[in-house]
Amino acid sequence: MAFPREALAYDDGFFDHLRALIEDEGIEMIVIGRPLSLGGTPTASTDFADDLFRRLSEAGPTPVVQHDERLTTTAAQRSLAAAGLTTRRQRSRIDSAAAVVMLQHFVESRHAL
Repeated sequence: MAFPREALAYDDGFFDHLRALIEDEGIEMIVIGRPLSLGGTPTASTDFADDLFRRLSEAGPTPVVQHDERLTTTAAQRSLAAAGLTTRRQRSRIDSAAAVVMLQHFVESRHAL
């Protein structure tokens, strides 16, 4: 089952915190969002996501995959609005909600194969 986690600060302790989370939670796979424009071209954030994917893949042994995250923020905003959250109250939850949408898309795409 897929579960989003709170964002980890990308600082000097990032990889140590991630390793601890993998061990503590028994995480079997890491899914990294790949930000692309609506047309499918790289964005300013794509290089960062690609570099993080590469670094995590090389660090092993937990498998790492990338998944298209286009429109996940929009879907998350709609979901939070439907749950009655104002735009202001959505701000603190939007990244986690978008991660839920991306993970759901990822899981559905694997089951479709």
